[in-house]
Amino acid sequence: MATMQITIYGNEVLRKKTRFIKVFDKRLNKVIQDMFHTMYEANGIGLAAPQVGLSRKIIVLDTQEGDKYAMTNPKIVWTSEEEDTMNEGCLSVPDVEGDVTRPESIRVRFNDPDTGEEKEMEASGLLARVIQHETDHLNGILFVDHLSEKDKRAQARKLQEMAVV
Repeated sequence: MATMQITIYGNEVLRKKTRFIKVFDKRLNKVIQDMFHTMYEANGIGLAAPQVGLSRKIIVLDTQEGDKYAMTNPKIVWTSEEEDTMNEGCLSVPDVEGDVTRPESIRVRFNDPDTGEEKEMEASGLLARVIQHETDHLNGILFVDHLSEKDKRAQARKLQEMAVV
């Protein structure tokens, strides 16, 4: 397994909508294994393909609570009215954190990366949050876009410095 380079805030690939996965083969499996390896090396619990420079609909996650998934073409098809606010960070936005409010529970539809078979699952709590965070990446949305205006102002200097590098 190879460690991939994590794309940092300011790189345009993080703001692009990603392309669908249509071929489910050994190359895709290798990318997924490398993404898991990269995520673990960076002490993360989720990673989306744009975070390693790939404009493709792939996410991997491991909440360390027994929830480990690789998903291709994930789409959130339902969200609960109940919301929860938690502090979030992101491997692509180092040293920046902030409170983000998201639905407490979701239903996500995705393709199994090994077979291409369409699956659907419900998630709540941390698992739902990580899926939402990573799925946002596939649509060019970052967690900092969800911050309150006060938190955005507080992080503005760090984000501006990161974007210039």
